[in-house]
Amino acid sequence: MIRVLVNGCFGRMGTEVVKAVNAQDDMKLVGGVDVRCEGRTALLDDAGAKIAPVFDDLAAAIEKLAPEVMVDFTHPSAVEGNLRIGLARGIDCVVGTTGLSTEKLEELAALAPEGTTLFVAPNFTTGAVLMMQFAKIAARYFPDCDIIELHHDGKADAPSGTAVRTAEMVAAARDAASPAPGKETELAGYEGARGALVDGVYVHSVRNAGQVAHQEVIFGSAGQTLTIRHDSIDRSSYMPGVLLAIRKVGARAGLIIGLENFMEGLNDE
Repeated sequence: MIRVLVNGCFGRMGTEVVKAVNAQDDMKLVGGVDVRCEGRTALLDDAGAKIAPVFDDLAAAIEKLAPEVMVDFTHPSAVEGNLRIGLARGIDCVVGTTGLSTEKLEELAALAPEGTTLFVAPNFTTGAVLMMQFAKIAARYFPDCDIIELHHDGKADAPSGTAVRTAEMVAAARDAASPAPGKETELAGYEGARGALVDGVYVHSVRNAGQVAHQEVIFGSAGQTLTIRHDSIDRSSYMPGVLLAIRKVGARAGLIIGLENFMEGLNDE
């Protein structure tokens, strides 16, 4: 039985993680943490029954509940501090909060006792992982690439972690940067029209109500285009990936980035 603590348990993603973990036979939801407790002391199931205690202090929760895995879906401004607390105590961490650089993640992973794992996924949906893998393949054959990512109006970071990770994978797979016109063509007063430049790939972020999480990777070469698109229409789409990571993280150690490391047939070791 894997003892799981959910940090950010009252957020959009945290609420879904609580439900998913509580429904598993091989996991025990030992508790939740959220700075927005607002007087709440317990997590409740759909029938209103108490299923686990809630804390507003992460260190106190770990001390009291002794989790084996901490799942973090909090905020970019809070995740570094959360990881410093969890990793230093030897807790395996499954992180869906984006915004930290690879260098910072490496620094944090080095704080943990030997055998502890810091797992970070820019995206937990299997479809998004496959989209990134397909984009990496396509990048070898198409010189031009733009990424358009669309998210709900409450998302705290732009560009998304998925878009940044996709751009990095495209850049690593292709032989040279795109020859397409870039930021030098932006008209005065309209800077940003070409988007953010991530490792030579242009990324465009859309934020509005009605979206959940969507991304298009648009490739171009002489006489043809290829568009690879993934849509998450409900946050439940993330849960199989989160549960997979919780089950796999205990058998690994160190820093691991990307759900493909746990998906059969992708990045096998």
